[in-house]
Amino acid sequence: MKLVTVAEMRAMEAEANARGVSYETMMERAGLGVARFVNENLYVGEDEKIAVGLVGSGNNGGDALVTLAALARMGWTVRAYLTSAPDRSHPLIKRLLDFDAELVEMAQDAEFQRLDGWLESAAVILDGVLGTGIHLPLRPETARLLGHVAAFDPPGTVVAVDCPSGVDCESGEMAEETIPADVTLCMDAVKVGLMRFPAYAAIGDLQVIDLELPEDLPTEQGLRRSVADYDMVGERLPVRALDAHKGSFGTVMAAVGSIPYTGAAYLAGMAAYRVGAGLVRMAVPGPLHAALAGKFPEATWLLLPHEMGVIAAAGAELLLKNLDRVTALLVGPGLGLEETTGEFLAHLLTGKSSKTARHPLGFSSAAQNHETAQHLAALPPLVLDADGLRLLAKMEDWPARLPEGCILTPHAGEMAALTGLSLEEIQAERMAVAEKYAREWGQVVILKGALTVVAAPDGRVTVIPIATPALARAGTGDVLAGAAAGFRAQGLEAFDAAVCAAFIHGEAGLAASRTSAEASVMAGDLLPLIPAVMSLF
Repeated sequence: MKLVTVAEMRAMEAEANARGVSYETMMERAGLGVARFVNENLYVGEDEKIAVGLVGSGNNGGDALVTLAALARMGWTVRAYLTSAPDRSHPLIKRLLDFDAELVEMAQDAEFQRLDGWLESAAVILDGVLGTGIHLPLRPETARLLGHVAAFDPPGTVVAVDCPSGVDCESGEMAEETIPADVTLCMDAVKVGLMRFPAYAAIGDLQVIDLELPEDLPTEQGLRRSVADYDMVGERLPVRALDAHKGSFGTVMAAVGSIPYTGAAYLAGMAAYRVGAGLVRMAVPGPLHAALAGKFPEATWLLLPHEMGVIAAAGAELLLKNLDRVTALLVGPGLGLEETTGEFLAHLLTGKSSKTARHPLGFSSAAQNHETAQHLAALPPLVLDADGLRLLAKMEDWPARLPEGCILTPHAGEMAALTGLSLEEIQAERMAVAEKYAREWGQVVILKGALTVVAAPDGRVTVIPIATPALARAGTGDVLAGAAAGFRAQGLEAFDAAVCAAFIHGEAGLAASRTSAEASVMAGDLLPLIPAVMSLF
């Protein structure tokens, strides 16, 4: 699904109009698309095929009028509640009257008695009061109508036409009177404000109505933002041939875990397997093997030197010697933040240990730069997560220490450590922050959290339209990192691997919340649900 600003959507409409797809045609396509969705997906029986439209004076109101007429043609009883006096000579009003539709003007229903009676019997309530161009605060009379319907809690399904009335589709702010939608049907593209809080909490199920605009509109060709859905992700998943073998699906090497965070290693490694990696090798501190091997018989093991149960600096040399046929390298989940583990990461990225390099966390000469560049180019595709990111942030000029094609998976706190921004700054502009630093660092960034953002260095940005407290639990990030490494190992380019992992991880969280109380979902609960999610593609 395309993700656009309000200005971009207006530009696309203007370009389409100039190309012969008139605004009237777009309105007809919008209304007919909404009517078809309602009739095909919200049909609840002959006796209840009643639709009430809350109709404003703008374009969204016009879309709602077209929808009501189309529903009447499909056998629905339709009623229009108008915020302003109707012009009975207007073609859209005349069309409704031809179907004997009931029309009421808000000014003639001061106590909402007529509206309440309609809402009580409506199977569907169309919210077409306000459109994408509003600015808060609302006008008093509009706020009164929306607040009344929201407080009434109508029994029918609320369908927002393009956006819930009262939402600022640019900033994501919304009036407290906004009617929460069960379904929001966006016209041709999702507006950026709907992928922000608090607006996201009011949109319900999100769908897009195709306006069939010309495919080569200049504004659309320049769009780099999208919202992930099953179709998008399904097109990117690796193909699994019938004559495949385990080598066909790559090998993940996971440098993970420490005695305090043994479970992180298991969660990450198992997630890599669950998304389809052919082999997962676990590079862990030696003491973890006994705890994990019986629980994780599918893995193979590389036992690294350790100091007090964390990976020691000397482990990098051993790991580097065992990267043959490794197609993705995951570093970070559960590592801990000990100095020796930081040296391990520095050695891994430079190819030099503290015993052979004057500057183990950096390099100072042209010759050293050249050697390190060659070393980085030889590393498998890299996924850095959790403590790996916090250790990375301590290195001087760390972006220059990474090979191309990395996936970095910070949550807001880790993003703050990497950027120096405050948590408030990051959370206020998640899309912009992810896009900015993906470009600056030259790496793919998965900014985790409610409405996870995936950004690429070339400007592509995809929002994962999922927010659930079920994922607000220790260990769920380890699952996501393992999934990203699993897809990267199978040959997906970094951005596609990140999008697939983040979407499937989020859908697994939603599935877990449907089978258990959200507060009871554990990170391990996601692992058996990943196959169930992937079976839907």
